[in-house]
Amino acid sequence: MREIKFRAWDKVHECYLYDVQYAYDTLSGCVKYEDGEDADYDEECFAGFLNNDQYVVEQYTGLHDKNGRKIYEGDIVHAYDQEPNRDEPDYRGSEATGIVEFHGSMFMLDDDIVLDYPPILEVIGNIFENTEMLEAEK
Repeated sequence: MREIKFRAWDKVHECYLYDVQYAYDTLSGCVKYEDGEDADYDEECFAGFLNNDQYVVEQYTGLHDKNGRKIYEGDIVHAYDQEPNRDEPDYRGSEATGIVEFHGSMFMLDDDIVLDYPPILEVIGNIFENTEMLEAEK
């Protein structure tokens, strides 16, 4: 069973807040910055993040990339279907790079590739902190 977790991009402070689904008391220490430090926020509960133009809330997919990093909506992911062949260092088989989005009932890369396949995924950025990657894809 996949964990249901959320992070929120704070447009004002330009940073991510993690585990915002636990927001109910600013003294609880549940909401964190990416480095694990307790986050500062004024919202009294999770709904305060959802119903607030200051934040963009993104859901955790339940998946980790090849480096153990959690994959969330809004992440830019490089996906490929084979480990690189050691005799051919640049070979990766089929590959794609895209933004993780939720469509219907599943997480996909750019409304095209279901995240459960290809099996090798690597988070290379996100839509807020790495806008240059989005421009390069156009």
